[in-house]
Amino acid sequence: MTEAARTPLHAWHASHGGRMVEFGGWSMPVQYTSIVAEHNATRNAIGLFDISHMGRLQFIGPAAPAFLNSLVTKDVTKIGPGRIRYALLTRKDGGILDDVLVYHLPDANGQSRHMMVVNAGNRLKALDWIRDRLIEFPDKSDVDWFDLTKEWSMLAVQGPKAREILQPLVSIDLAKMKYYSGAEATIAGMGGIVSRTGYTGEDGYEVIVGAPATPNLWQQLVDRAAPLGGMPAGLGCRDTLRLEAAMPLYGHELTEEINPYQAGLDFAVDLEKVPYPGRDILAKAKGDTTQPRRIGLEVEGKRIPRENFPILSEGRQVGFVTSGTFSPTLDRVIAMGYVEPASTPLGTSLTVDIRGTQTPAKVVKLPFYERAK
Repeated sequence: MTEAARTPLHAWHASHGGRMVEFGGWSMPVQYTSIVAEHNATRNAIGLFDISHMGRLQFIGPAAPAFLNSLVTKDVTKIGPGRIRYALLTRKDGGILDDVLVYHLPDANGQSRHMMVVNAGNRLKALDWIRDRLIEFPDKSDVDWFDLTKEWSMLAVQGPKAREILQPLVSIDLAKMKYYSGAEATIAGMGGIVSRTGYTGEDGYEVIVGAPATPNLWQQLVDRAAPLGGMPAGLGCRDTLRLEAAMPLYGHELTEEINPYQAGLDFAVDLEKVPYPGRDILAKAKGDTTQPRRIGLEVEGKRIPRENFPILSEGRQVGFVTSGTFSPTLDRVIAMGYVEPASTPLGTSLTVDIRGTQTPAKVVKLPFYERAK
């Protein structure tokens, strides 16, 4: 068995009470104290996350934008300098290979470069897929791309007080940074990238720095967060936070057997741009009203529905759960899943089979939680 990879903060996590688990091929902290405490700290103050397990790929060269445009579902050529777009990698049949962020970053000399952040568990699959697509690309000699996942690290600073602790450490004005934008900056005295992005439903930032600079930056963030009620947070609360915000998780709400329209990701698909794998199939899927669709459920009681638990209507299975949790913010059990179209209207009464017990549930609007603007 291959040993799990370690982030530059592995020793820190292990020595500060992090309960380490294997996730996406990496050894990662699932929690330090309790999932609820870390969840509430992120919602009310600051949660600090080591997300160095996410894949970071860089694309440069005259034909890099055109090549990226042939890979993803959004038009990369329309991403202005300093902007970031959520997009998808899709199979030829329209199934989702991964959901990604594509960055367009001008360097210090004003030259453009692009970066793609991919999910940890899909990184190796994405690397192989990109190599295969490059073979078919006519201007391949004008594209250079690099997997910098292990040379760089990535940290998330999330929550209503995130800017307060990060601003003194960076050289740019974070208040002027728009959502889904990014820029090169000096971070704790070292060069790096700051973006106003996240996976928690809160405002916040993600920073990328060289691996050797990570422990010093992390400790400074921890020290600054503590007096404000912030703390390091693990994968456990990252999952409860993203589920409250109805953000899909690859391997749960997103798979190779699910297309973007089923998942409610219409905004991430551009059917008018240059061809990419699956585009023509997706054009047909857009109008298909017969396929199962993603929904949100409020579930009665305290028992949590897990992945693949059946969702039923009048005793007949109409779908399945993809993710479920107890929501610390809402103080109730919530879940997402896929059901037949007839069971998608808001307010529809359904049941979830939780280990043999038919538990009442109701279809509700997504997201479950949305921060005050």
